[in-house]
Amino acid sequence: MKTFHIPVPDSSILEAIQHKIDFKTKPVGALGQLEKLALRISLIQQTLNPSLQKPHLVVFAGDHGAAQEGISKYPPEVTYQMVMNFVQGGAAINVFCRQHNITLEVVDAGVNGTFEKNLPIIHNKIPNTFGTNNYLKEPAMSIKEGQKSIDRGAALIQKIFENGCNIIGFGEMGIGNTSSASLIMSKICKLPLSECVGRGTGLDDQALKTKLQVLQKAQDLHRKLDTPLKVLTAFGGFEIAQMVGAMLQATELGMIVLVDGFIATSAYLIAHQIEPNISHYAVFCHQSDESGHKAMLDFLGANALLKLDLRLGEGSGCALAYPIIQSAVNFMNEMASFESAGVSNV
Repeated sequence: MKTFHIPVPDSSILEAIQHKIDFKTKPVGALGQLEKLALRISLIQQTLNPSLQKPHLVVFAGDHGAAQEGISKYPPEVTYQMVMNFVQGGAAINVFCRQHNITLEVVDAGVNGTFEKNLPIIHNKIPNTFGTNNYLKEPAMSIKEGQKSIDRGAALIQKIFENGCNIIGFGEMGIGNTSSASLIMSKICKLPLSECVGRGTGLDDQALKTKLQVLQKAQDLHRKLDTPLKVLTAFGGFEIAQMVGAMLQATELGMIVLVDGFIATSAYLIAHQIEPNISHYAVFCHQSDESGHKAMLDFLGANALLKLDLRLGEGSGCALAYPIIQSAVNFMNEMASFESAGVSNV
């Protein structure tokens, strides 16, 4: 597996960034969270004039062997069907990306099916992997498969970066992946499963109880997990594993990383355990309606830009937050200063 080297942004420019923000034609702090966002982006890019270039959103899709255990309201074949919906432009994320001029890439990271080569899909699965193993019986994937998945996610982002992108968000599709995220969260955040397991795609009370029982069995089976890679390979999906590599590579390249909801944040938890400096490049876009997400964000000391009660995945929170990020950059570049506008600030 690739070793990632993520630098802490040089803080010597911080005072100049803050001065520029404070001397815009407004009371100090009057733009609230937009000011913090502008400062963060300027610091990442090491400039007083930040820019957003060729924004991308990458949706990783993969199937889960444990999806046969009644942990989701929907059958496993929906993963394949939803990827086809993405390709045909009919999903929510297609709508939001079109609206905000974000390039959408759909990635087969490990779907249980074969897509025609001429479809606008990035065929990125490890050969002969059509979904993960059932973690009630064995680890979801081997260590080697986990390492290869991280590397494949990283290589994909390298290509996107080389085409001029400097801001990227990540989404996912995979029936059963809220369960994987809950198991990852419980282990990394050291919280009981009952505080990490939610209704996912809309489970009723009895189905939620069944889900918790199933996941408790999985957790009991995989108790000795002493590295983030082992946690990922025990419980994760190929889409989550590739997202880990994608996040790490994007931050190594100095890109702004937009973090979506519950499942994307579980990938971020693993990435953060591997390389904590990723935190300097992340913008958390949306606090999911999935019950455990707030606890995830609290563990990370993070605040999301939006709370719209979404529990869709797909990177939807990233796409919806993008105009706010644009506003932060635009005020930094286009809003007059007291000096340039001839306005007294005393």
